[in-house]
Amino acid sequence: MSPWRRIMNWFRPGGAPIDEADANTLRIEFQSRYHQFKLLLNANNQALEIMTELEKALEGNTPFGMKFIRSRTMGAYTRVYQIVKHLQALAPEKYKALSSRLQAIHLELESQLNPYLETDAGGPWIIHFAMLDKHQADKAGMKMAGLADAANQLQIRIPDGFVITARAFRDFLAHNDLKTEIQRRIQRAEDEGPHRFYTISADIRGLVENAPLPEDLETAILSAYAELADRCKNEPHVAVRSSALNEDREGASFAGLYQSALNVSRDRLLETYRQIVAAAYSPAVLAYRFSRGLTETDTEMCVGVMEMIDAVSGGVLYSVNPMDIRDRTVTINSAWGLPKAVVDGTTATDLFRVDRSAALSISRREIALKEQKFVCFPTEGICRMDETGPDRTAPSLTDEQILALAAMAIRIEDYAGLPQDIEWALDPSGEIVLLQCRPLQVITPSSDAAPVVDTDLPAALYQGGTTASPGVGAGPVHRVLKDVDALSFPEGGVLVTDRALARWATLLPRAAAVVSEKGSLTGHLANVAREFKVPALFGADGAIEQLSDPPVVTVDADGCRIYEGVVEELLALSRDRRATALMKGTPVFEVLEKAAGLITPLTLLDPDSPRFKAENCKTLHDITRFSHEKSVHEMFRFGKTHRFPERSSKQLRAEIAMQWWVLNLDDGFREDVAEDPFVDFDNIVSIPMRALWAGITAYPWEGPPPVDSKGFMSVMFQATQNQALLPTVKTSMANRNYFMISKNYCSLQSRLGFHFAITEALVGERSQENYVSFQFKGGAADFNRRLKRVLFVGELLENYGFRTEVAKDTLRARIEQHDAETMVAKLNILGFLTIHTRQLDMIMTNPAMVQHYRSQLLDRIETLLTMSSVDTKGKESHVGTHQP
Repeated sequence: MSPWRRIMNWFRPGGAPIDEADANTLRIEFQSRYHQFKLLLNANNQALEIMTELEKALEGNTPFGMKFIRSRTMGAYTRVYQIVKHLQALAPEKYKALSSRLQAIHLELESQLNPYLETDAGGPWIIHFAMLDKHQADKAGMKMAGLADAANQLQIRIPDGFVITARAFRDFLAHNDLKTEIQRRIQRAEDEGPHRFYTISADIRGLVENAPLPEDLETAILSAYAELADRCKNEPHVAVRSSALNEDREGASFAGLYQSALNVSRDRLLETYRQIVAAAYSPAVLAYRFSRGLTETDTEMCVGVMEMIDAVSGGVLYSVNPMDIRDRTVTINSAWGLPKAVVDGTTATDLFRVDRSAALSISRREIALKEQKFVCFPTEGICRMDETGPDRTAPSLTDEQILALAAMAIRIEDYAGLPQDIEWALDPSGEIVLLQCRPLQVITPSSDAAPVVDTDLPAALYQGGTTASPGVGAGPVHRVLKDVDALSFPEGGVLVTDRALARWATLLPRAAAVVSEKGSLTGHLANVAREFKVPALFGADGAIEQLSDPPVVTVDADGCRIYEGVVEELLALSRDRRATALMKGTPVFEVLEKAAGLITPLTLLDPDSPRFKAENCKTLHDITRFSHEKSVHEMFRFGKTHRFPERSSKQLRAEIAMQWWVLNLDDGFREDVAEDPFVDFDNIVSIPMRALWAGITAYPWEGPPPVDSKGFMSVMFQATQNQALLPTVKTSMANRNYFMISKNYCSLQSRLGFHFAITEALVGERSQENYVSFQFKGGAADFNRRLKRVLFVGELLENYGFRTEVAKDTLRARIEQHDAETMVAKLNILGFLTIHTRQLDMIMTNPAMVQHYRSQLLDRIETLLTMSSVDTKGKESHVGTHQP
């Protein structure tokens, strides 16, 4: 018999505890279950992040290859496999169908990807820019592939050159058996803590820089340089630039973390190549990699070698305002000499803005005092000149050059399908040379920032939040806060909600846009919104209140703004921009579509539906959704089933005239109190228990309500029918209330008078994992009064966002996916109601008394929430703290 089955028998309903050893076994079992639960939640978050990457790739705006598809597909499968394993540990033998569904999906994924494995297994060491395009991002890195593709497709001049590929990187490490040694040192650093990255980085970089290249690879690099020299009619100095596989990808750009070298001679080319590769193991890169969960395969280092442009002037331009994607002005920053001064931000630069009118026009000039510039040193390397002569006050670009740069930026943006961050230079003849182009990271405006808007647009009604799904949509506002609100959702409506719950996905086929005060771009609803191409703005704090009046709004999810009425200019712009996508129509994109079709769609939306079964999981996303829901159910079932021996618990020292017992299951106490039968509240660090207790102790209970003769007779009759209801009858749970706690978890079983309540909560930093479940039943009056009482309590909870369900005289309530501060407030409410709804069943047939208590309870809840909010902001007493 398994330990879990033995525990079930020991603590069967009505059973009595045996001894302290049994209690310890129970505690150990819970710790194991809680550990599995946390691992499941962590794997769930990682799986959703990978699915988000796939959804972004499906927009088709960023180059990728088969390596990206295979790594993300395998990453998603691995995380979901872990999810299923952890769920089965929580409930052995209960969800067998999940394993078969996971295996079936995995086999289908392999059948789709296997035909493409051979074509991408090897590849050349060298690819010349003239032969490079977006399909080879997995061989040459996104930076070089994107640059060469834009040049070859748009006939834009770039420096002549070539890429030393990812295969060369792998063969270099394999030649010296460096991979094993590097992984050994990184593993040691992971075990000893991230601070170790600083100490191992120098060792790893030394290994790489001093290792010899394979002889054939040396020959290939020098031969490629010789071919470049033939085309240039001399032995050019070159720029040697990083182009790691994930560099410049949205969400994992590694911006500024890798290394490049300028004005390098042939004699130092091989040495410089090793230095660029070694820089992939700098402390900053290692820390970034591990914070983003990226493997070495994700970050293999490709290196671009290109003719060095001895720039007269250079700089950076943005095809839109980086502070506001809806400001279509082209922004150019330039300086004399190499663009390094602009990229590094080390010197003053000129600023030019160009309006995108029918004929481009310069709308702004700011000429800086340019006292320094970077130039190529005659022998090798670069130097900074601190004397710029008459150029110091002269504009670094002519009007003709400004307009030509703006036109180039617009061409590249139109081709790529999204705003661009472009580095450029002017050669000695004044010709524009493109050095780099990558997706522009547009900053989401804060809600209180001064808006920067197109003068043709109206003032924004709301500004803030984060783009969860791009685009623009317009329609009538429809607030959906409860299930009943969804029933009247109109075709083409704008769904406005407080939380991005997965069950609202059923409304997306009819929705023009979604606005949620909570949620992130990695959540279930965000994934489905992108799948349906419905614009979604999440994290829009305060949107519900601000969108209460206007009947129709336009949601600009890209610009993180909401406008009153229909703004046709934005709708037209959104339609135009959706029409272009860099990768769509390519063979590799078709592979991604097929693979993602088995991963990202979500078809299991409603956990209350009869279809919500393991055997109905069609995608990996379905399995994550099903497993997350069932894992919470299994944890609640654990707390609901068991009764705990007194001597395994500590009695809480409390001024309330009731017995409260606390079972510390993991890390719920600040200090161990093994020898003391009591525990002080100050020693409790469980966030949800402290929140419940704040509600329990907020107001002293004033005793039972005045009861009329019918109510009194109802109580007496029910008590004679059920002797366990009589306070004088001793039961195993009479007057005992049990908390099971860890730092972020709490299960409270309370028997107060004639009713029984169970509250369970997980409250931590990740809002998507947070939940509160509540069950309330019983009472001393007849069934009709008990039913009215649970409906009364359910109505109160619905006012504060709980989802409720009533079955006979039992109330179940649930709320999830709020931040920790909000969840603490919800627990305050439950603690308060647990105490103050006792014996209200006896007055439920008296409308005047019901109204009196409803008003009283609501007034006190509002006061309690106000006090809790002030207390939390002042002392952080409940959220993420151990202070009482």
